[in-house]
Formats: sequence, structure tokens, C-alpha cells
Amino acid sequence: MGKITVTDNCNGIAGLKVIEPEVRGDHRGYFMESYNYNDFAAVGIDCQFVQDNQSASKKGVIRGLHFQINYPQDKLVRVINGEVFDVAVDLREGSETYGKWFGVILSAENKKQFFVPKGFAHGFIVLSDYAEFLYKVSDFYHPNDEGGIMWNDPEVGIEWPMPEGMTEEDLLFSDRDKLWGSIKELKMKE
Repeated sequence: MGKITVTDNCNGIAGLKVIEPEVRGDHRGYFMESYNYNDFAAVGIDCQFVQDNQSASKKGVIRGLHFQINYPQDKLVRVINGEVFDVAVDLREGSETYGKWFGVILSAENKKQFFVPKGFAHGFIVLSDYAEFLYKVSDFYHPNDEGGIMWNDPEVGIEWPMPEGMTEEDLLFSDRDKLWGSIKELKMKE
């Protein structure tokens, strides 16, 4: 078992990978390996994940765009209930694709996973009524090491899909996520 299909360099951004696991199903349901170190290492995802996180959110929630400043994390993310539009923004210093973004629909139905390496801001919007989101990360969470950029920074230009029946005014954010600055302000701090 353990076969995966990988789309690499998403939107021309080196390091980003969309992973589609082999899913075997029959009248009882399905089985898949969501992670196998050997398979992932063979496609360039050779990191030690040290923490698993899970979040639940309702329709219209935007989480992000987050990153850890001094303790950056590789992330392997997936959805086990519902559907989200997941986004990564390249913040790697000196990268030819600095400020460029890529987004992918992750859902319980499509079972896709998204690998986001260190040096990216990450976030998502919930498109379904409810979603449960899993994160594998390569470093522990450090609450005093959080960074972020605003979800709608015009310089980044993410094309966020709106959940059905909602407008931008209906979206839900944490207080912290309402306060992030632009990528231009972030660059000035570096």
C-alpha cells in the first residue's frame, strides 16, 4: 500500500506539494495511508513531524495567514470533515517567488493533502458548513513566535472563493488575524 501521487512546484513555487493518497474502497467504506515516512521522503518531504494539531471551524471562518518567526514549521495539512480553500504564501527571503501564493481545495471527499515547507505563511477559508482540519508540523508551537500577514493584502492578491451565500462582510476572524499587516510591512521589518 502507501502509494501517493504528488503535484510539485504548485503555481511555479518550489517546495509546495499537493499529495493525493491511494484510496481503496469497497462496500464497507475505504482505507488509505495518510502518512508513510518512506513514501513522503521519496518525493522530497523528508522531515520529522513532532506535533499533530486539529481545528474545527464553521462556514466563513478564515484562519491565517500564519507563520512562526524563529521556529519555522514544515506543515502537512488535510481536511477530515468538510471543505476548505487552503493557501500558502512564499515568504522565503531571496526567493524568486516571494509574495506569490498558491491555493487548493482540501476536503474530506477528495482526501488531498498539502505540504507547506518552512518559510511560507499559511491559512484557509472554510467553504462547507463545518470543517475539521489536521496539521502535522515539524516544530513545536511557540506562542510568542507568531507572525502573520493580512488575508486580503492587495499586494499578494489571493483570490479567495466566497462560501456559498456569504459576502466578505460575513467572514469570521480571530481578533489576532484582524490585526496582521501587509507583506510590504513585513518586508520592512526584516
